[in-house]
Amino acid sequence: MGKLRTAIELLIHSPLKIVPAFGKNEMLNFIPDKVYLKWIYYIETGQKLNLVNPTTFNEKLQWLKLYDHNPLYTILADKYAVREYISQIIGETHLIPLLGVYNDVDEIPWNDLPEQFVLKCNHGSGMNIICKNKNDLDIPKACAQLSKWMTKNAYWGAREWSYKNIVPKVICEKYMVDESGYELKDYKFFSFNGEVELIQVDIDRFSNHRRNLYNLNWEFIDATIRYPNDNSILIKKPICINEMIECAKRLSLGIPHVRVDFYSIFNNFYFGELTFYHGGGFERFSPNTLNKVMGDKIELKHHFSK
Repeated sequence: MGKLRTAIELLIHSPLKIVPAFGKNEMLNFIPDKVYLKWIYYIETGQKLNLVNPTTFNEKLQWLKLYDHNPLYTILADKYAVREYISQIIGETHLIPLLGVYNDVDEIPWNDLPEQFVLKCNHGSGMNIICKNKNDLDIPKACAQLSKWMTKNAYWGAREWSYKNIVPKVICEKYMVDESGYELKDYKFFSFNGEVELIQVDIDRFSNHRRNLYNLNWEFIDATIRYPNDNSILIKKPICINEMIECAKRLSLGIPHVRVDFYSIFNNFYFGELTFYHGGGFERFSPNTLNKVMGDKIELKHHFSK
């Protein structure tokens, strides 16, 4: 086991990169999920993973990866297939306009695309190409990157089961910004079987990433999940916050835990994604008591097959 741990550490090389980890961990695919998650969890958090009696948020996410394999999750984690589900549950007015969907990178009609757009793969997280000016876009480089992503299965990085059986596609969506004129702030609703308990807002994700937490009354919570917070940044409560909360409740009903992501743009809000394993279940909480408080909200059903 000592050799296995050394091999994992060498191949991963840098903790907290394991979640996307495309290409870095393919040599570890032979390791059974439970063994793999125990080692990765220890490397990432410094703690032993308790799967017999999980109590914290992060521990329970690992348990859900292993034992809650609801086929619906494959649809909900698929950034293309989920659109029909969103349309049915909360309405198509909350969908970012779709410009195209492609089974292969060679199908992308670059000349027909508008000057601004967003290309993303449907089968993972963080596989996005944001084009603000098509004249500045290196199309061969974008094709190479998309082609690389298309060959990867996002399941393997952190054994996130919801991604395992998604058929890869490339989707193209309208480029949108909020009232800032240059970004879209993520409003992430931590939801537990129809109840929202915490709201996370990510700021300047690609430059100076900070992350503020709020309760349902939009009161700042002085705690962090991986990234530092910044109470000096005034993030106004979205006009449609109550409707966003209600929609997050509807989308999470019957699911032990899912993070529902929305973008707020003036008087409307748009669906981002559904995430079943926030940060792969490896992100550190400060204070760690929040990890336990959030874990208490996840009810693990005994009928899940072990």
